Amino acid sequence: MSDRARILVVEDEPKIAALLRDYLVAADYAVDVLESAVGVVERVCAHAADAVLLDINLPGEDGLSVCRRLRAFSSVPILLVTARVDELDRLLGLELGADDYICKPFSPREVVARVKVALRRAQLPGSTPPVPIELDELRFEARVQGRALTLTPVEFRLLGHLALQPGRVFSRQQLITAAYRDHRVVSDRTVDSHIKNLRRKLADAGIDPIASVYGIGYRLEWPD
Repeated sequence: MSDRARILVVEDEPKIAALLRDYLVAADYAVDVLESAVGVVERVCAHAADAVLLDINLPGEDGLSVCRRLRAFSSVPILLVTARVDELDRLLGLELGADDYICKPFSPREVVARVKVALRRAQLPGSTPPVPIELDELRFEARVQGRALTLTPVEFRLLGHLALQPGRVFSRQQLITAAYRDHRVVSDRTVDSHIKNLRRKLADAGIDPIASVYGIGYRLEWPD
């Protein structure tokens, strides 16, 4: 039996589905394609998918509904795909349980990279250990690859929240909620400033794992 991870692509546009299939196969994944929501839940129930690339705008049942149904019983990595940039913040706020959000038009190579991150996090075939970050919440001390970082409480909470799910995109509002326990009103620019300082301190330790996602927020991607 092949030990290749199996990716289920749910996409009703044939050209996009074929493009994703070709790039994923070239990256040595096994790929199945469905043109609608029909059969998605059954395949995941049968453990016939290690990750799901799920278009939101599907005929019949939409991708958001499918995502909710999958999360009711499965932790399979789900990457939602949308053509509408302005709905991404809303989707992130819904806490649907998706692992990532990809906006059309996209780079197929980036999609493959995102799938790789999701599989790594799920510790499926070919995965690597979790990110090497040690956090001491009592002392607000952080160590990255054994090296101590001097962080403010806000920077500490931001790093801890991003490290909870490496590869997942977090909106600025989600990061604000995680970083400020007193529910104060904080602007997006304030979060951007804290992230900038955090990235500088991580760069001093020899790494730069925090990626900006235009118009949405940030994610932590640990280098191989």
